[in-house]
Amino acid sequence: MMAYDTELADRIYRVYGDWSALHRKRMFGGLAYLLHGNMAFGLIGDELMVRCGPVHYAECLGREGVREFDFTGRPMKGWVVVSGDLLESESELRAWMKLGLDFAATLPPKA
Repeated sequence: MMAYDTELADRIYRVYGDWSALHRKRMFGGLAYLLHGNMAFGLIGDELMVRCGPVHYAECLGREGVREFDFTGRPMKGWVVVSGDLLESESELRAWMKLGLDFAATLPPKA
């Protein structure tokens, strides 16, 4: 089981901790953050996996420190992994979380 950065998890919680629509769930050996049952972003180690969707996928991959999310040997389209180095500023962390939340908000809620 892969550990996750508890300091980064605490930072995420300080931003969205009291928002009832967002739920945390242990997944992939880390933490997943779900909006109405749809995963928006998650935490593995000190990196953030973000569900950016197909529209922003290529743009995200073009940024230094961002790579495909490849958990099983097959890259998941519309998902990227953001290096922990890119998440040091509060504004950068919020921007990546917002990207994932914005995409998850376009999906129908899961029961």
